[in-house]
Amino acid sequence: MTGDKEKLKIAVAGKGGVGKTTIAGTLARLLARDGHSVIAVDADPSMNLKFVLGIKDNPKPVSELKDLIFERTNAYSGTGIYKLNPKVDDVIRRYGAEGPDGVTLLVMGTIEKGGSGCTCPENAFLRSLLRHILFKGNTVIMDMEAGIEHLGRGTAKGVDLLLAVVEPGMRSVETVGRIKTLGMDIGIKNVAAVMNKVTDSEMVKMIETKLNEMDIPLLAIIPHDQALINADIENKAPLDVGGDAVEHIKTIKEILIDCH
Repeated sequence: MTGDKEKLKIAVAGKGGVGKTTIAGTLARLLARDGHSVIAVDADPSMNLKFVLGIKDNPKPVSELKDLIFERTNAYSGTGIYKLNPKVDDVIRRYGAEGPDGVTLLVMGTIEKGGSGCTCPENAFLRSLLRHILFKGNTVIMDMEAGIEHLGRGTAKGVDLLLAVVEPGMRSVETVGRIKTLGMDIGIKNVAAVMNKVTDSEMVKMIETKLNEMDIPLLAIIPHDQALINADIENKAPLDVGGDAVEHIKTIKEILIDCH
């Protein structure tokens, strides 16, 4: 791998089922093939990014490293006071998993609420880890949930682009609008959309009009592709199966590099 590639920091978000994980993971591998040192962060509770990356088993989710989190945040003290900036610089090496094309996968996991007690140390640890990852010398692709829960104001400063994935349908567009609002609220300046699973050109026009009204540029259009369904059935990474959708994601990669 070369060390002179300009680093990209991209958060991919969207409502469940729109294909954001497919886009995030495929982008990660394509950028790695171009010589980027890529960290792929799975910050979606479904934790399915491994399939797209071609990794068989997830590494242990960081949120489940209770002993490490409590030790590093000093939450064991019982005082209710904990470190906001715990040591995290060894977490990628210890708990990341390397996949095809040299992409490193790190799974954030979910934070239980309610009866599980205070979640403050866990949140502090995960956000500190994300800050470290985003300001480290790597290209970072984050597969987020629609609520972009793991990002905070300090973390968001490291994000170059919030890429919102939308499918034909107004509920999906409304979700993208909420994602933009959440992103802008925490300081993300650049938000763009990708339309996925497209079968109807008239629907494209309608969705693009709505996106324009929200001042969200449409970066690319990806057609509905049976090859992605086949990849899922065969338990293969989309990039290893190919198809029209993958070719369009390659175009997105080039756009992202040119715009950076």
